[in-house]
Amino acid sequence: LAYIAGILIGYWILRRITGRPRLWKDDSPALDRKRLDDLMVWLILGIVLGGRLGYVLFYGGGQFLRDPLSILRVWEGGMSFHGGLLGVAVAAAVFGLRHNLPLTGLADGLALAAPPGLFLGRIANFINAELWGKPTDLPWGVIFPGSAAQDCPGIEGACARHPSQIYEAGLEGLLLGAILLWLVHARCWLKRPGAIVGVFIAGYGASRFAVEFFRQADAQFVTAGNPEGHVVSAGPVGVTMGQLLSLPMVALGLLVLFLAFRSRQ
Repeated sequence: LAYIAGILIGYWILRRITGRPRLWKDDSPALDRKRLDDLMVWLILGIVLGGRLGYVLFYGGGQFLRDPLSILRVWEGGMSFHGGLLGVAVAAAVFGLRHNLPLTGLADGLALAAPPGLFLGRIANFINAELWGKPTDLPWGVIFPGSAAQDCPGIEGACARHPSQIYEAGLEGLLLGAILLWLVHARCWLKRPGAIVGVFIAGYGASRFAVEFFRQADAQFVTAGNPEGHVVSAGPVGVTMGQLLSLPMVALGLLVLFLAFRSRQ
């Protein structure tokens, strides 16, 4: 339901901004409303296929090699935002090239439509008591149900954890979405193609990288000698899979932002 609601809200946002030509460079939106309806079909496929493939490749631990058909069993759960983002990027690029649309402007519009879906997705994770954070004694710690959530070595009694899903919802959904809307309406950044998507990519990457410090490590990467689930490490310092995938996003977003402002208005 969160995916469906996020897609519907994103569609509504795209209809709103494409219906306001003065927000765009040369008063020309990246696409018209008729093509928007066609684009949504491509985007939904990109989200589902990219999200599933990303999860299997990044977090599946080689399961797809042992059982290739597991890729198709989407009802078993397992979606990756990074994979979904790549899927959307490929779908939008192919659609844009086929219809001769400005790719940077199209990417800006999609970046504006993404935060509500991110917010709802993380709220759904919280409600479903999944992807919770590390144990904490802070007053806003949440006691999640289930034996896995209550498996906290060294802690007696109920184990409270960081509500990392709420942290992500606030940073990736509310804060990032508010910043993008402010840049569009107060700073007219849609008139600089690529600027909005640059902020989105860098902003998501930085937010996800930070929240990973509070998020419980993915079980498939945890071992007795690697309780933090680092996939790359140097002694006690390391990064999780989420951080490893997010760091290039920060660099790419900053590069796109630099190029957007380097190009002539």
